[in-house]
Amino acid sequence: MTPEMQVELIRALEEAGASDCRVVVLAGAGESFCSGLDLTVLQGAKDKSAAEHREDAARVSTLFRTLYELPKPTIAAVQGAAVAGGAGLATICDFTLAAPTAKFGYTEARIGFVPAVVSAYLLLQIGDKAARDLLLTGRLFDAAEGYRLGLVNEVVDDLPGRVKALAERLAANSPASLRATKKLLAEQNRAWLDTALDLAMAANAGARETADFREGVAAFLEKRRPVWSSCADGEG
Repeated sequence: MTPEMQVELIRALEEAGASDCRVVVLAGAGESFCSGLDLTVLQGAKDKSAAEHREDAARVSTLFRTLYELPKPTIAAVQGAAVAGGAGLATICDFTLAAPTAKFGYTEARIGFVPAVVSAYLLLQIGDKAARDLLLTGRLFDAAEGYRLGLVNEVVDDLPGRVKALAERLAANSPASLRATKKLLAEQNRAWLDTALDLAMAANAGARETADFREGVAAFLEKRRPVWSSCADGEG
């Protein structure tokens, strides 16, 4: 996922929201759903200004919130990996359907980043304790665990067929009723999300300026273990 792709996704979602389509489905074109931000793009973050970091954070927040508040029902069809920003896209949708082989992970801490924006939505969906587990460990988890946590609605063998059946069921309902229901649900959480996302954007932007972030991205691209600045004295 690049900044350009984020902008295109926001635009596509806005167009879908304003159109007469009845359901929006997000799906990966290849073996994975989405492996998150392009780390070669993140590597260039060291040359950006604080204002540019804030702009990057705001764009991520806008993408996730546009998806969360879209007036049309949304379905994520997850095959393969849905990692970092990709996991956010997959789990913020109204419905998350996953193949048994799907893998999820909010892996930002593994590269010295902060899973900031997605944390707000995780707290709403699965609560504080479970969110801390996933965000602090940065571990991958399978579709079955995602189902147990409440991040996945269904684990299905025939993913395209089940997505089609669910989309048809949603499309059979009143568009006005679905729109009003989604608006009500979004408004009930709006005040809390406003505050949470302001904090998240600040944390996201700040993380991009740290030594650990630069080291984490470099280590990932060089396929080596990162050496964190906090452990440079031999502790930890």
